[in-house]
Amino acid sequence: MILNDTALVLEGGGMRGSFTAGVLDYMIENKIRFPYTIGVSAGASTGVSYISRQKGRTLFSNTELQHIRPYIGMKHFIRGKGFIDLDFLFYEYPQTYYPFDFAAYRANPDRFVMVTSNCLTGLPEYFEEKESEDRLVHILRASCSLPVFCPISYIDEVPMVDGGVCDSIPYARAQKDGYSKQIVVLTRNLGYRKPQKDFHLPSFLFKKYPHIRQRLKKRYIEYNEQLDEVERLEKAGEIIVIRPIVPLEVGRTERDVVKLRALYDHGYEQARLIFEKNNLLST
Repeated sequence: MILNDTALVLEGGGMRGSFTAGVLDYMIENKIRFPYTIGVSAGASTGVSYISRQKGRTLFSNTELQHIRPYIGMKHFIRGKGFIDLDFLFYEYPQTYYPFDFAAYRANPDRFVMVTSNCLTGLPEYFEEKESEDRLVHILRASCSLPVFCPISYIDEVPMVDGGVCDSIPYARAQKDGYSKQIVVLTRNLGYRKPQKDFHLPSFLFKKYPHIRQRLKKRYIEYNEQLDEVERLEKAGEIIVIRPIVPLEVGRTERDVVKLRALYDHGYEQARLIFEKNNLLST
């Protein structure tokens, strides 16, 4: 079943993406497709397995893989890999532990857009890639490169960081690309807003990139404005939102696999409830 006139929009959130993984695995299980999917940060890294139709792949990386090869922690940061070892996740994990089905991804006719943040301009960048697996992986890594937590990534020699810095919930891009009807997957509960406080960056961080420093400082404002607009569109019946129904106990760099599995199950159940409530399975 394909929802021909609807976009799927996937927020990031680091390990909170376990919720999104549950939502997307429900969709894979029920053969639900969209002509257009856009993901940012964890939404992009989770979304790529949705496009390749690999149910359980993100759940495995967020839970079992942490027992086999822990990839979050200070030891990686000290080694220059970042608090989350993205080199392992994007280059070694798909080769050794759970292969990514690039052939299936490439054969899928549906569009998949990934969001990054350009350090030079301080603006979001939107990429699609179905020809080169290597380039796809570079884009995904850049989309997930959390400032401070992870090293800067490069696409075509341009420095990039996490897409959430410049466009945390890319519903406006989906609208621009022709999709006013959307299903938006959030990783925060209804009513959540980022605390309104200044984001202090030591002067040596991103010293060469003043535009991205400025975006980081005001990110909480822009993110809260996006949440305001998402809730407005939802109340107006213009979009459907799938989100956790309780405040989360899972952090961006969560390592508790019991909590992560429970969040995945919560995402699966919320997707089921939303699709049944809105009679989307019979569309």
